[in-house]
Amino acid sequence: DVQLQASGGGLVQPGGSLTLSCATSGFIFDDYAIAWFRQAPGKEREGVACVGSSGERKYYSDTAKGRFTVSRNNPKNTAALQMDSLQPEDTAVYYCANVAIACSYVVDNTFRTMKRAPSPWGAGTQVTVSS
Repeated sequence: DVQLQASGGGLVQPGGSLTLSCATSGFIFDDYAIAWFRQAPGKEREGVACVGSSGERKYYSDTAKGRFTVSRNNPKNTAALQMDSLQPEDTAVYYCANVAIACSYVVDNTFRTMKRAPSPWGAGTQVTVSS
């Protein structure tokens, strides 16, 4: 079975940083792009970042660009999301997922309109940004 487990969330002050990790199993890791999504209470799930299968191509939402850095380690079947300059509006549950759609569709939220849109397999990790 496919598993992607996000971890590393917590409470951080505005302007602070967190690094999230994604441990995976149950699929051929380097066949898929790895995406990060988030969902805040009362809001739709949104794409945050996405990294292509080789790790060279990286995509970010307009909000994340310049603050977040996505990466992957293919030999270890893991991925990460480094988040800097966090703001209260970044508060959400963060998920990682393997995706078979273009990364651009993740970060511009086109995935919301697609049949069989990608969904996270794990429970996600809570990030709270508050003073």
